[in-house]
Amino acid sequence: MFKSRLRFCLILFLTVLSVVSFISGAAGADSSRIEILSVDGTIVPVIASYIDRGISRAESEGAVACIIELNTPGGLLNSTEDIVQRILNARVPVIVYVSPRGSWAASAGTFITISAHVAAMAPGTSIGAAHPVSVGEEMPEEVSKKVTEYSSAWIRSIAETRGRNAEQAELAVSESKSFTASEALEAGLIDLRADDLESLISQINGRKVTLASGEEVVIDTTDYTQSVNGMNAIERFLHVISDPNIAYILLSLATIGLITEISNPGLIFPGVVGGICLFLAFYSLGVLNAYWAGVLLIFLAIGLFVAEVFTQAFGILTAGGIASLVIGSLILFSNSSPEMQVNRGLIAGVTILIAAFVVFIVSAAVRGQRRRVATGAE
Repeated sequence: MFKSRLRFCLILFLTVLSVVSFISGAAGADSSRIEILSVDGTIVPVIASYIDRGISRAESEGAVACIIELNTPGGLLNSTEDIVQRILNARVPVIVYVSPRGSWAASAGTFITISAHVAAMAPGTSIGAAHPVSVGEEMPEEVSKKVTEYSSAWIRSIAETRGRNAEQAELAVSESKSFTASEALEAGLIDLRADDLESLISQINGRKVTLASGEEVVIDTTDYTQSVNGMNAIERFLHVISDPNIAYILLSLATIGLITEISNPGLIFPGVVGGICLFLAFYSLGVLNAYWAGVLLIFLAIGLFVAEVFTQAFGILTAGGIASLVIGSLILFSNSSPEMQVNRGLIAGVTILIAAFVVFIVSAAVRGQRRRVATGAE
C-alpha cells in the first residue's frame, strides 16, 4: 500500500515537472517576443560584448527580432568590426533604430546602422561623418589614404549586402558627409523613419529580410511582447571607465595617491586608493588603445614629483614633472578620433591641480625639515 502511494506520488511529481518544463520552454522560445537593446555612448569592447550577448539571447530563445536603440558619437574600429560582423551573421532579424530624438549615429554608428537588416531613425537624429580621422595626424599621408580606402570599401560592401545606396554610404566616409533622418531615408541609407519604438514595431510588421544563411524571414509583430535587455551592472561600470576622460581622471587620482603614500609612508589609504585607480586606469588604457609612450611619460612625471619631495631641487624636478605630465597627457590618445580623446580643459585642470599638490607636499616637507633642524640646534 505504501509503495503504491509512493509510486503514485512519484508519477504525479514527474508529470507536473514535465508540464512546468514544457510551459517554461514554450515561454523561453516565444516567437512573438522582441529583444530590445540600448546603446548610448562610445563604441568600445564592452558594447560589442553586450550586443553579442543580446543577439545570442534573441537567437537562442526564438525571438521574432532584436532591436538595437542606438545613440553614439563613434568609437573604436575593432569593436565596430565585431558588432558589424555579429549583426551580418545574426540568425534573427536585427533592427538598428537611431533614437531618441536628438541622437546620432556618427562615425562607428554609421557602419552599425547600415549593417542592420532594417535601419531606422527617429526625427531629429543624424547619421554619417564616418571618415577615419583617427589616422589623420599621426600616420603618414599614404597610410591614412589606405585606411580611408579600406573604410570606404568596407562601408560599400556593407551597403551592397543590405541593398542600400553604396555611393551615398561611401560619402559618409570619404567626405565625412552627415544626413538627417529624412535625408538618409531619401538617400537610401535607411529603410524607415519612425517617431517612436511603437511606430517602428508597427512599420516592420510583415517586412521580409534575408538572413546570412540565405533564409527569408517575415517579421511578424502582430502579437508581440517586448523584452528589454539592458546592460548589467558590470557592463555599465566597464562602459563608464572605458572613456578617455574617465581613464585620465583615474590615472590622475592614482598619481596623487601614489605621491602621497610614497612621501608619507604608512598612511595606507592613499596608497590603496591610488593602487585601485591605477589598475582601473590600466584596464581603460588597454581597451582604448592608448599610446604607452604617453603612459610612460606620465609615470616619469610621478617619479620626478616624488624625487622633488625628497630632494627639494628648487623646483627643477617639479618643472620637469609638469612638462612630462603635459606631453604625456597630450599624446595619450593622440592617435584617436575626437570623441576618443581627452578634453584639453581637463588636462589643464589636472596639471594645475597636481602641480599645486606637489608644491604643497614639498613645502610641508621643507617646513618639517626646518623644524627638525631648529629642534636639534637647541
